[in-house]
Amino acid sequence: MTAPAVPAPAPAPAPAVDAGVLVAIGGLRSRQRRRGWIVLGGAAAVVVVVGIVALLLGAAGVTADRVLLALLGQGDRGDRFVVLQLRLPRILAAIVCGVAFALAGAVFQAVLRNPLASPDILGISQGASLGAVWALLGLGLGGAAVAGFAFAGALGVALCIWALAWRQGLHGIRFVLVGVGFSYVAGSLIAWLLARAEIRSAQAALAWTVGNVSDIRGEELGLLAAGVALLVGLVAANSRAMDALALGDDHARGLGVRADRARLVLLFGAVALVAIATAAAGPIAFVALVAPAIARALVGNGGAALAASAFVGAALTLTSDVIGQYAIPGIVAPVGIVTGIVGAPYLLWLLAANERRRAA
Repeated sequence: MTAPAVPAPAPAPAPAVDAGVLVAIGGLRSRQRRRGWIVLGGAAAVVVVVGIVALLLGAAGVTADRVLLALLGQGDRGDRFVVLQLRLPRILAAIVCGVAFALAGAVFQAVLRNPLASPDILGISQGASLGAVWALLGLGLGGAAVAGFAFAGALGVALCIWALAWRQGLHGIRFVLVGVGFSYVAGSLIAWLLARAEIRSAQAALAWTVGNVSDIRGEELGLLAAGVALLVGLVAANSRAMDALALGDDHARGLGVRADRARLVLLFGAVALVAIATAAAGPIAFVALVAPAIARALVGNGGAALAASAFVGAALTLTSDVIGQYAIPGIVAPVGIVTGIVGAPYLLWLLAANERRRAA
């Protein structure tokens, strides 16, 4: 005889979810989205206002009505040259480079889960500068070849950091420490190349160690914008994986995310953003470190805040460039000098804050 079938136990009822909790969560998310849009709108407004100011200021003395005519392709030929060939390309270059550096910094900090994980500190920007300076002073190259060596230098340093930091996986603190070491190595090699070069050649190479958007125009600006747009799309397409990585590798795998592959793709996109921006403008200091931190503080949701970081980076870089041009009469400072003055105190404050948290 067969044993009588034993009925399966009834599934336990799912715990009831308080409707008030759901309403509170929905309200919180709605407020965070609204706050995020406010931040994006505010940063975009800063970019527009500062861009208009940059179009109006300058030694040529082009009035507002003549600037408008030049933007429409009309008016005096000299006005069109000043506005369309000198001022507008510089504004667009500052915006695109700001987006690239800030978005790269946001990716580094989110993926490595370290607020100090910035291309400036990790040696990626210094690697690009080393490639450019070596092409100028060591090989006697110029033009597009210098930009190509800058791109290769950033990627080469990133690959070396990755290889030395990999130990059955990639951990943020190890990546940062190895990157700091490469930053010092690249900086020392740049100083050695400058010290042994002739004065005129060294002056030309110094631009790649500071960061300047004044000479980016025409085809170079088009290539920069196209490259940054493609890499922004790559990062955006993998942004959901970044949110999972922020929870840790185990949780990310539990959510179906291939952690190592996602980290590789995202960090490649961030390194490429730094490389292409540095190849065009040189290393604009601290934008990648400061802009994501400002964006996260303004948005206030604890996430990567990628869109807000990009907008804040554009506003920060453009504003710094205008300040460098016109803040002190008779003195024109490259944008990298101004961002360095802004970013250095922030870095010191961040280090002090981390020490206080460890002591607490």
